[in-house]
Amino acid sequence: MFSVRFWGVRGSIPCPGPDTVIYGGNTSCLEIRADERLIIIDLGTGIRPLGDWLMANDLKKYGKIDADIFITHTHSDHLLGFPMFTPLYIRGTELRITAPVSFENDSLKSIIETQLSHKYWPVRAGELAARIEYSQIKETALNLGGGLSVTSKFLNHPVLCLGYRFDYQGKSIAVVYDHEPFYNLFPVNPDDKNYNEEEAKEGEIAAAEENEKIVNFVRGADIVIHDAQYSEKEYLSHNGWGHCSFAHAVRTKTCADAKKLVFFHHDPAHTDSQLEQFEKTYAKDAETEILMAKEGMILQA
Repeated sequence: MFSVRFWGVRGSIPCPGPDTVIYGGNTSCLEIRADERLIIIDLGTGIRPLGDWLMANDLKKYGKIDADIFITHTHSDHLLGFPMFTPLYIRGTELRITAPVSFENDSLKSIIETQLSHKYWPVRAGELAARIEYSQIKETALNLGGGLSVTSKFLNHPVLCLGYRFDYQGKSIAVVYDHEPFYNLFPVNPDDKNYNEEEAKEGEIAAAEENEKIVNFVRGADIVIHDAQYSEKEYLSHNGWGHCSFAHAVRTKTCADAKKLVFFHHDPAHTDSQLEQFEKTYAKDAETEILMAKEGMILQA
């Protein structure tokens, strides 16, 4: 079995309330199972209910909780659920946390453990019962053992951010968020005083090459979980924020010949009814399956 379960699907900030009941209001957290192997992606507020589920199931079944955790990047919405992850306080828990090289001179360990200091939380990192190992990576490929591997890819986001592709027994699950299309950083309007024809052409080539790398990263994947925070209209006023539109996610999936696309990292302002309409709009003419991420949803690769 190779599957993914969605525990948190929102971006930016948790948004509980009557308008987010169907799709959910927790920030990003995914659970991947490669048979009995447990992979967790991101430590958003969705990790709290995941932790409770693990306590009721994995702990009883295996006698301890053992997981590899991959963090896409260290923005707060992807970390802030960690102090409420119950397995942290249970002796025997083993966690291996991997993430991109972090901001400036701060280590991954120091960024995560800052949350677990008396400035922000009543329990300090040194008081946790779990055993935690930290690893910082760049673009790489890792053999996780047992036929499971992961490949990482830099994305386009204001801080260093990685997408991950997990491959197991001929199946693959790829996550591409927080991310927006690469675009030309040089002026392209000849009337602009800073316009340079050669630079503009080089910028177009560079952006196209980087976008093609993302397509190749997810090419042929069974499941692609892709950033889709904005409509096309919304994206025009949010360019540079590190998130993309539903339409761009569809283009990436189509170019990559991926089998299934899941819209992810929902805007906190998008209601259930809006997300339902977006899903219908983009899924109706799709040749293969397109879904809106929903808390509790389980997909088999």
